[in-house]
Amino acid sequence: MRSTIRRGFLLLIGLILLALPLAASASEHNSSQTLFREASNLIAAGDYQAALKTLDQISPPSGRDDAGDFVKSRMQKAQLYHALGAFDEAGSSCREVLALFPDHMEATQFLASLAKAQKSKLALFFDDMKLFLPSLIHGAGMTLFLVVITMMISPLGGLLLALGRMSGVAPLRGLCWSIIWFFRGTPLLLQLFFIYYGLPAFGVTLSPTISAIIGLGINYSAYLAEIIRAGIESIDHGQMEAAKAIGMSYTQAMRRVIIPQTYKRLMPPVGNEFIALIKDTALVSTIAMVELMRSANQMFNTYFNVNVLIIAAMIYLLFTTIFTVTFEKIEKRVGAYENR
Repeated sequence: MRSTIRRGFLLLIGLILLALPLAASASEHNSSQTLFREASNLIAAGDYQAALKTLDQISPPSGRDDAGDFVKSRMQKAQLYHALGAFDEAGSSCREVLALFPDHMEATQFLASLAKAQKSKLALFFDDMKLFLPSLIHGAGMTLFLVVITMMISPLGGLLLALGRMSGVAPLRGLCWSIIWFFRGTPLLLQLFFIYYGLPAFGVTLSPTISAIIGLGINYSAYLAEIIRAGIESIDHGQMEAAKAIGMSYTQAMRRVIIPQTYKRLMPPVGNEFIALIKDTALVSTIAMVELMRSANQMFNTYFNVNVLIIAAMIYLLFTTIFTVTFEKIEKRVGAYENR
């Protein structure tokens, strides 16, 4: 009987000893929760300094297992210091967390954001350039490819349409007029949509690149046709009569006399069309082709950083500037404006 009482007494003492640390831990946790509530009330009241002092009362833990409240308090302090513009103090709070948990993701990312926040806007812009430029340059290469291919196709197509428009053969003249009328009278975006999305309904499926080349090529051929026709008709009719008088045929007179003279008058409007072409290539992004505009849009949707749009605009401006200067030099070389 006495032995049983003794064992029961020892068991009771053991349970009490085990419960003491748990009770202390629970008491400490309840104290931390009270401090968190007090800090929240102070923040709501706008007394940030008092809130910081309250959070600072949550002392470092004795071990890693019970560090939850301490980590939470230090991260809240870091956020408060960041809101107040005290970046050094915010960094110190994060480093207190990292001293216990070197791999703590939130503290590591917060430190990185603090380093970024302390940089100048110019330094941040150059950092964004390093991040965005590789993809934008790849897209710009595709834009330049489309411009060059269209510049090779559309003058020839425009010349053929212009000559057909001026032909004495009524059906050919009507056909060329209809092509020019349709492609100048409908939006380029609609034409691209029809070529890429509409033609598959008729059994013709084209890749985005081929669709873009066809759409841009035909559209700009229609515009250049009217420019070329106006240039040809601006040449005095006596030139054609003089060519025929020395035995030239109509084709020979156009090729050797009339068309060479139109170069001088065509360069300014043709140059304007090709500069507009650089910007119109942005429309091919709507048919799943990755060029400069689509690359910029994809990265903007990923990072929500307006600098990517600014950098894309700078690349477009660079292209248009190069083409403008080039065409101005060509105009001077071929005598864009005849000497009076």
